[in-house]
Amino acid sequence: MNPPTAAPLRPLQGTTVVTLEHAIAAPYATRQLADLGARVIKIERPGSGDFARGYDDRVKGLSSHFVWTNRSKESLTLDLKHPEGAAILRRLVHEKADIVVQNLAPGAAARLGLGWDRLSADKPGLILCDISGYGGDGPYRDKKAYDLLIQSEAGYLSVTGSAEAPAKSGNSIADIAAGMFAYSNILAAELERRSSGRGRHIDVSMLESLVEWMGFPMYYAFDGAPPPPRAGASHATIYPYGPFAVGDGSSVMLGLQNEREWPAFCSVVLRQPALAQDPRFRRNAGRSAARDALRAIIEACFAELDAAQVTERLDAARIANASVNTMADVWVHPQLRARRRWSEVDSPVGPLPALVPPGLAADGLPRMDPLPSLGQQTDAILRELGLSDGDIGSLRAQDVV
Repeated sequence: MNPPTAAPLRPLQGTTVVTLEHAIAAPYATRQLADLGARVIKIERPGSGDFARGYDDRVKGLSSHFVWTNRSKESLTLDLKHPEGAAILRRLVHEKADIVVQNLAPGAAARLGLGWDRLSADKPGLILCDISGYGGDGPYRDKKAYDLLIQSEAGYLSVTGSAEAPAKSGNSIADIAAGMFAYSNILAAELERRSSGRGRHIDVSMLESLVEWMGFPMYYAFDGAPPPPRAGASHATIYPYGPFAVGDGSSVMLGLQNEREWPAFCSVVLRQPALAQDPRFRRNAGRSAARDALRAIIEACFAELDAAQVTERLDAARIANASVNTMADVWVHPQLRARRRWSEVDSPVGPLPALVPPGLAADGLPRMDPLPSLGQQTDAILRELGLSDGDIGSLRAQDVV
């Protein structure tokens, strides 16, 4: 008989995160900490919880945003405006937390006694990560910030969309950027603390996170130069690079990244080798300037072919290409299936599919525990703090939990 397989040792096992979070940025950061084994205690408002729970009901009655960013967490309901609720939170942080994460409204955490000055004096090894729209100081500190507003403020809308109109990202890109920078900074602070014993204050703003991701268009427009034009799904400055219609009514996405690929594209894909010497198209700058004429040539060729035939020619010429997939296509993507990138998590409505975190093997290393119902672990966590059933009953009677 084979011995039982030992549970994987996860990098953040034994680390406890207390998080006051809502929406996407902080929940996405802390979910990734949970993926690596951290215990994440999510503080939620009694009765309603994280407002992202109510964004929609697309996942068997659950919110799509909440399902995405909240697996493997514990839900503790506390009314933080009640003195007893605030006291329980401070005790939880003092006794249990290694890391505190918050993306409350500006100033709210400090009013709860969770500002850096107070926390670091009380617990020098604590890591505190504040996530906000604009950062902890500066003239915009107290402005409310939502994802679309930050996309606008960071200049993202100015380079995204068609020539006629800007467009927002189809996902919450500013929130995701802030969540990723919070996650990476927390990991760096945790590594430092394990060697030095010292905590750290991390101040992540959505604006700075998305502006960092805007590095290419900003440098392209350096020193007053014109910015890259909005080009829809095509590349603003490289051509041909984008979607092209084919004869079966679908589209194929393709991209040329260097001049070596241009002759191969002309001869193998378009089967017009002389086109490679056309002076209008010999260099990328010319192709980009004359993109309307070149698009007409390409789509006239593709009109005689279906998507599979175009893809076959592109692959033969070693030209990068991709399908223009829908969400339904991505759920059944053959590459994700072949690499065993789908797992399953439990939830209040039963098992749900979940993507294995990129970079982690689908072998049990990433933690893929259930989504919590609102307040599911409240009693258990309060008992850990030494509260009796009578104490908990009294708190419930006062709507503190």
